[in-house]
Amino acid sequence: MTLSFAQYEITDAPHMLALGARLAGRLRACDVVLLSGALGAGKTTLSRGLIKALCDVDDVPSPTYTLLQTYEGPEFPVYHFDLYRLENPEDVWELGIEEALDEGVSLIEWPQRLGDLSPDGALHVEIEFMETGRMVKLSGDALWEKRFDNV
Repeated sequence: MTLSFAQYEITDAPHMLALGARLAGRLRACDVVLLSGALGAGKTTLSRGLIKALCDVDDVPSPTYTLLQTYEGPEFPVYHFDLYRLENPEDVWELGIEEALDEGVSLIEWPQRLGDLSPDGALHVEIEFMETGRMVKLSGDALWEKRFDNV
């Protein structure tokens, strides 16, 4: 059962990066984060904040054209998928998603492209446009809700 348990009003890119860094502290190996939102909503910016906090890297390009960027963190790797250009859900196997799901944190932009292959037990991050910024909503099962208390 998916529960909505947190939402954040974000006014600009630095605040989105900061939210990503705050969320990063709650992630563990084999976690999956599904990032949804319209084009330009801030999915990659949030991911940059997460990756910088988890892997201490400054250069985090969008994986829109490569479909996948991988980063080595001190505790586990981070796999940043952008499935916007994925034509068939089964093509995700060619990207090495099995390895990502088994050992690292998987950040997946455009998760709707996975269809029925979407992993169970993921943290859902939905980013919506507002007049003065973005609304970021977190949802997942009760275990995610407990992990994200006081974030």
